[in-house]
Amino acid sequence: MISSARPNLLQRVGYMFGRTLPQEMQEWVREDILGPGGARRYLLRWNLPVIPLLMLFLLIPGPVWIPVSMMLLLLLPWTYFSVALMPVWQRHRLQQHGLDPDMLSAKARARAARVREDYERRFGRAA
Repeated sequence: MISSARPNLLQRVGYMFGRTLPQEMQEWVREDILGPGGARRYLLRWNLPVIPLLMLFLLIPGPVWIPVSMMLLLLLPWTYFSVALMPVWQRHRLQQHGLDPDMLSAKARARAARVREDYERRFGRAA
């Protein structure tokens, strides 16, 4: 049975800071992490809080390209590592909410199977 329970504002803020949601919201958590737009939500949650801190570089006197360059020197690696660590975070959050962390690899296996079927349909099975 699929539950349509959604977190309220306080629960959602707690969830964004790493708290565990109640058991009846597992379907929502699964969709939040693995569903459409999950990667976008993850990147927004990791990158948006850093932007105000980086904006403090604009207070440095001098040409505007200097603080902007400093901001980019920090933001680009931050974004790169957040993308690289996304599967680790997703696995942790699934496990934290009592969900099977192997759902991540199941999604990748299903995608690989679709690509293989498409390839075999187009070019025939190689012997």
